[in-house]
Amino acid sequence: QVQLVESGGGLVQVGGSLRLSCAASGSTFSNNAMAWYRQAPGKRRELVAAISGGGRSTNYAFSVKDRFTISRDNAKNTVYLQMNSLKPEDTAVYFCNMGRMYSNTGYQVGDYWGQGTQVTVSS
Repeated sequence: QVQLVESGGGLVQVGGSLRLSCAASGSTFSNNAMAWYRQAPGKRRELVAAISGGGRSTNYAFSVKDRFTISRDNAKNTVYLQMNSLKPEDTAVYFCNMGRMYSNTGYQVGDYWGQGTQVTVSS
C-alpha cells in the first residue's frame, strides 16, 4: 500500500517562499516519477511540476516556471517543491502524486495521492 504524506504548507505573504515535502512509503520510490498538483476552490486540479524517477527530467506548468523547483531525494523517499516569488493565484491545496513519466508524452498521473497541504498567499 503506497502512502504519500505532504507537509510544509502554510500562510505566506506575496513574494515569499515555501518548501513543500512529500514523503512516500510502500513502493520502490526511485522507480516512479513524482508530481505536484494543486487545486484552488472551484477549479480543476492542475499539474504544477513533475520529476522522473532518477531526477534528471522535470516538467513545469508555464505559470510556475522559473519560480518553483521540484526535486527529490531517493535516499529519503521524499520529493520537494520549492516555491519562490509566491503570488495570490498560487493559493491552493497542493497534492503529490506517484506516476510515470514518458519522454514523448510527459507525466502520466498515477493512482496514489497524498492528503494535500494548504498554501495560502496573502496580498
